[in-house]
Amino acid sequence: MNFTWLLFVVIAGVAVTGLAKRLGFQVPLVLVTIGAAASFIPGIPRLEMPPELILGAVLPPLLYSAALDFSFSTFRRNIAPILRLGIGMVVVTTVAVGFFANWLVPEFTLGAAFVLGAVVAPPDAVAAVSVGRRLGLPARMMAILKGESLVNDAAALTLFTLSVAAVTGKKIAIDSPILFFAYEIVGGILVGLLLSGLVRAVRTRIADSPMETVLGLVLPFAAYLAAEEIHASGVLAVVTAGFVLGRTVGDESVDTRIHERAVWPTVDLLLETFVFAYIGLQLKFVIDDVRAEGLPVHHVFGYGLAILALVIVVRPAWIFVNRGRRKVTRSIIPVAVPDARLDWRQNLVISWAGMRGVVTLAAASGVPLATLAGDPFPGRGVIQAVAFTVAVGTLLIQGSTLPTLIRLLDVADPDEELLAAQQTALARQVSRSAADAALLEVLHDPPPGVSAAELAELAERARRTTEARIAAEQQEDLGEHDAKLRDASALFNGLRNRVLKAQRSALIAARDAGELDDEVLRRVLEGLDMEEAAAEARVQRQRW
Repeated sequence: MNFTWLLFVVIAGVAVTGLAKRLGFQVPLVLVTIGAAASFIPGIPRLEMPPELILGAVLPPLLYSAALDFSFSTFRRNIAPILRLGIGMVVVTTVAVGFFANWLVPEFTLGAAFVLGAVVAPPDAVAAVSVGRRLGLPARMMAILKGESLVNDAAALTLFTLSVAAVTGKKIAIDSPILFFAYEIVGGILVGLLLSGLVRAVRTRIADSPMETVLGLVLPFAAYLAAEEIHASGVLAVVTAGFVLGRTVGDESVDTRIHERAVWPTVDLLLETFVFAYIGLQLKFVIDDVRAEGLPVHHVFGYGLAILALVIVVRPAWIFVNRGRRKVTRSIIPVAVPDARLDWRQNLVISWAGMRGVVTLAAASGVPLATLAGDPFPGRGVIQAVAFTVAVGTLLIQGSTLPTLIRLLDVADPDEELLAAQQTALARQVSRSAADAALLEVLHDPPPGVSAAELAELAERARRTTEARIAAEQQEDLGEHDAKLRDASALFNGLRNRVLKAQRSALIAARDAGELDDEVLRRVLEGLDMEEAAAEARVQRQRW
């Protein structure tokens, strides 16, 4: 693989992403479309990454970042629908595609057809979550989509391993598929717990923000590779590590939290941009592979379209069959306090958010060339072509229509908005009480050398600052900023930015005149940048 071209793809992808966001287009669709068109440009080399590199270098940070930003209590609260989609849906898709592909494709054996089923089974929630966040999907729907994406890769890759072993004759660590699956789950979770606990212990002792951030960056790769080394689930190891470190977010210093808030969105943007551009760039070379195997291109992509239709249909069928079954069960065995469930419109949106992504392509490219007996793997070229068709087809069909579906169905949940408001009010009350308790404690036990009058004045100033911040947040939430206040706020922001700009210009001029050292300049500018970042965060909250 030519790494110069790889870097060029990343740079071009970032440029296309910026343009697509500015124009209000869906970034994944634009990247895939432009990548597919670019693959036919004469002289473009084939950018083919080994599946181990995709799964070991691209997937872990994406999963880890999602788990860091995902509440474990929310995951536990929605565990039933998450497991129905993340495991049940994967198994159902694998079986349905397996039997259908075995009937449809002459080049397949039943085992090879099940390999294809495992390849196309796991949806990638990146595109769906980005659309949902922009259009304001209810938090519970977002939680289900995110939670599904955290577990479905593990289920699909386990089924893929079992199916490939059945076709090639390769021995797996444990003969029983059920025991093997249980071992992968338990082993992956234990590895994630062990490594995240180790990283947490080290981070609490070094008190160095850059080093703490580096440990966080290394952790997902270490967890994935360590789990895979013992034939456990690397995906679950990464997800577990992300949950543990996400729960201990209050243990790190402020500087570390600021660093990580900047690092992980950057990593996500870089990897997601590359992934979708990479998917599109495979089109021409998938066609070349089909031709090289002597297969009719239109037949193979015809198979792909038929299987694409099945994959799209299976998901809503599974979701609505389960919904109907639960309604019948509740009518027979009524529950005293039914939990909050998605209505049919919300279920329809969830069922349409089944876009495939990088795991499908990585698994397809990981299909071995031959069995242990030396025979060619049956239908390997067809598997890769169909996997590409399903990945791109779901992105183009479901990804392009999902925003319209969300707008038409109006899936907003008013009860959820009320609950969010209650939670915010509770958080502010807890914050206010803690501030009052801390100030009272200082007043009762003053530090040496400080008079009671001085301490009381400082405490009152701190109390007023806290109350002003909380009151400002409440006004922002309740929309109590009248036109005069908004004008004053805009004037203040303009003055502040003008002052900061003047300070920067003066400092840089002093450096250019030889009066200031570069290191001193950078240190002072960092403080100005932090002040501006905090102010901009307040402005963004007001806008939302």
